[in-house]
Amino acid sequence: MMIRAGLTGSIGMGKSTTAQMFRDEGIAVYDADATVHELYSGEATPLIEAAFPNTTRDGSVDRTKLGEYVIGKPENMKKLEAIIHPLVHQKEQEFLKQAKERGDKLVVLDIPLLFETAGVNRVDKIIVVTAPAEVQRKRVLARDGMSEEKFEAILARQVPDAKKRQKADYIIDTNQGLEFARNEVCKIIKELA
Repeated sequence: MMIRAGLTGSIGMGKSTTAQMFRDEGIAVYDADATVHELYSGEATPLIEAAFPNTTRDGSVDRTKLGEYVIGKPENMKKLEAIIHPLVHQKEQEFLKQAKERGDKLVVLDIPLLFETAGVNRVDKIIVVTAPAEVQRKRVLARDGMSEEKFEAILARQVPDAKKRQKADYIIDTNQGLEFARNEVCKIIKELA
């Protein structure tokens, strides 16, 4: 039997770094964010252009222009999610099928909005990556193109960190350093695989 571990965490918690640690240990990781990026340069582009005119250029979605349509606008965000989520789910199913065919014992589904999109129903175990709020804020605001307003809008759409931790099977505190996080990843792999 293959165990599907859902890896999640709010923005700036260190989830991408943690996902890479699983890859480094030979575990297949499905990256929902990377899938969205691929879709924005592929099959989702005409669908998004039809729903949100003038948001694409040269066959790709212009994320800044799309952001103007959807950030802080719940109805438009729902419209975008109705386009993207089914496509992301389809890619996830293809990933799981390939992993099963390879005989993988454990796979990680890196899904930032695991709780927000009912992704918990698609996983066997939940791994939450966390850090103190002030560390999170500092990490996020150091990113290119990030503003206080954008950060608050993203946080408003996410289940609070404390609630995620309550529902977790495993918690990795990335504020304790890379070596600590890597050791936690190895413990989880040992237990689940």
